[in-house]
This record gives sequence, structure tokens and C-alpha cells, in this order.
Amino acid sequence: MRILMIHPHDIFSYSEPWTSRIVHLAHELIKRGEEVKVVYFPIKEEEMNWKDLPFSAIPLDRGRGWVVFFKNLLKLIKLCIWAEVVHFQKCFHYSALPAVIAAWLTGRPIHYDWDDWEYKIYHADTPPSRLVGRFMGIIENNLPYLVETISVSSQNLFNLARSLGVKEERIFRAPVGADLELFHPGIPAEHIREKWGVKDILVIYMGQLHGGQYAQLFIEAAALLKAKYPEVTFMIVGGGYKEKFLREYSEKLRAHVIITGFIPHEEVPVYINAGDICVACFEDNEITRSKSPLKIVEYMACGKPVVASDVGEVRGMLGDAGILVPPGDAKALAEGIEKLLRNPEEREKLGKRGRERVEKIYNWGNTAENLRRAYQKALYGK
Repeated sequence: MRILMIHPHDIFSYSEPWTSRIVHLAHELIKRGEEVKVVYFPIKEEEMNWKDLPFSAIPLDRGRGWVVFFKNLLKLIKLCIWAEVVHFQKCFHYSALPAVIAAWLTGRPIHYDWDDWEYKIYHADTPPSRLVGRFMGIIENNLPYLVETISVSSQNLFNLARSLGVKEERIFRAPVGADLELFHPGIPAEHIREKWGVKDILVIYMGQLHGGQYAQLFIEAAALLKAKYPEVTFMIVGGGYKEKFLREYSEKLRAHVIITGFIPHEEVPVYINAGDICVACFEDNEITRSKSPLKIVEYMACGKPVVASDVGEVRGMLGDAGILVPPGDAKALAEGIEKLLRNPEEREKLGKRGRERVEKIYNWGNTAENLRRAYQKALYGK
């Protein structure tokens, strides 16, 4: 099967790590004998986030205006002629609209990978433009009518697709997965601990520091624990436009949280292996109910115990491999972390359970198999 995959962001940029989904899925599809080309929209050519990609990576222009739009459309038409199935992720107009038009003009079936409720994420903070936000919402709500099949990362998005009139047989489950070869226990990480001066237990929060993220809860929990456990190091691994605010917030609360900023993709599993306890904290809202958080499965793949907020897909993903706490509650989060700080045997037991869980269920191979079934449905209607 020849599959054209389209993503609106830059697979080579450290500042857009959410592109890892499409790269990992492309890898898995190729392992299964499929032919794949990936279209992306670069922002900086000098940042290299991946090496030795097994597929053609084709850049298009992210610029504005009708001239750019039509140039991209013409390129996509040529690529669609090559493809048997067109797969695109997210509802951003500069990628989704030309993808749908090009596929329609060439008679190619379309698959929409709906992994986040983008309209809600855009409005998580004060939106840059309410007009753009409204346009995004219109596109997101109408894309299900324009495609043959849809994959969703959560039950909440499944319910939303059904409420928009999509028949259940056209919807396929596609939660996040771990790369079992890249993320695993035992990766040497002592140099990370030495770099940041970690002497004792290291508690990690991993993730981009943009809208729809809740690293401030981690900082508040660290502030509650720091006086009682001064030897414990708390670290946020990631960067984003909220980084400055979070640094100031940590200083204000005297939490002494280390914030690394953006790190290369290949260092993510190293940082996780450097940690002793990993945290995934969220508030309870429409954004978090729609996510299947990548950080959780990557923590588990590295054999780390997890403390996570009980919202959306988290309970089903974590199973018995971690501690669940009420969402949006820094005190409860601190109590969950403290349970593991006091119990190294429990940390080891939960870590082993997590690795077993991702080997069986939450890995990109399983997600890719679901996508292949979606493509078959799009191509042949069965």
C-alpha cells in the first residue's frame, strides 16, 4: 500500500515534538511492508530531530497567502497521484485543506488522524486571534464529513466524532504508543545526573511547555515536598513559550525545580532513565479528556513508576503500573509522589508492570495495525 502522510508541523524541529507520532507510525507501517512518504511544514532547517529516516520527507511552505496555498496544492496533487491512501493529522487549514482538495481531485480515499481537540487547545490560553480560532473550529467539525475513515486517540474524541454523525464502523482507535526499541530500561544516564548535580532521588515531569500543559501543578507539588525532602531533585524536561513563566513561578514558590529547555529527541529516553519517579499531571477539562498522553507510555516503556492525574484516558493507560491522583490537585500529587519516595520496592514493582503493559498494549506497532485496518476500510469499504 502506498500511503501519503501529511503533518502540519516540522518533524525536524525540537520545538514541535508532537510530530513524533507521525514519524513513529510511518516507521511501523514501513516495517509492515507499506510504502510511505511524509509531508511536513518546516520552520527551521538547521534543527535535526531525526536521523536516517526510512521514508521520503517532503517539505512544504508554511507561509500565508493564496500563492503559497496553490503551490502546496499542486505539489500535493502530484503526491496524491502516487499514493493509494492519503493520511493527514490535525485540522490546521494550511495542511488539512490542500490535503483534502488534492485527494478529492485525484480520487484518493482520505484518512483523518484526530489525536487532539485542537480547537480547545488553541483557546486554552488567550488565543492570538479569535477569528483564526473560529475558523479552526469550523474545519475541525467538518473534516469528519469529508473523509472516509477517522482514527481517534481517546474515548472523548470518539464520542465527539459520533456526535458529528460519523458512523462507528468508520472510527478506529489509535492511542499513543511507545517506541519499544528507543524507550527501554537500562539506558546509561549517569551523565545526565552529573550534568544537573543530582545526588539522590530524581523526580521528572516530561513535556512541551505550551498551551494545554500543566507543569505548574508539578512545581506546586515540588514546593510542598521540598522542605521535607531537600535532597530530592525535581526536574521539568522540555521547553516552550511557558518556560519563562514556569521558571519565575518555581522561584516564587521556592520549589527549586530544574527546567532543562528543549532537548534533542534522542535524549528523551536518556532523561527518563535518569529519573526515579515520573509524573504526568493534568487538570480536568475538555483538552485533557481528549488526550492519550505520550509521556505516560514512554515513562512505562523505560520501566519507571508513574504518578498521574486521573482524567480521560490516563486510568486505562496506566492500569496498575502507577499511582492515580485527582486532577488539578497539587496537594494530592505531592502525596502520590511521597508514597513512592518512601517505598523503593513499590517503585521497582510498578516500573516492571509498566514495561509489560506497553509491550502488550501501548506501543506504536499496535497503533499502526489499527491504522492499516482503517486504510483498508477507506480503500475497499470493508
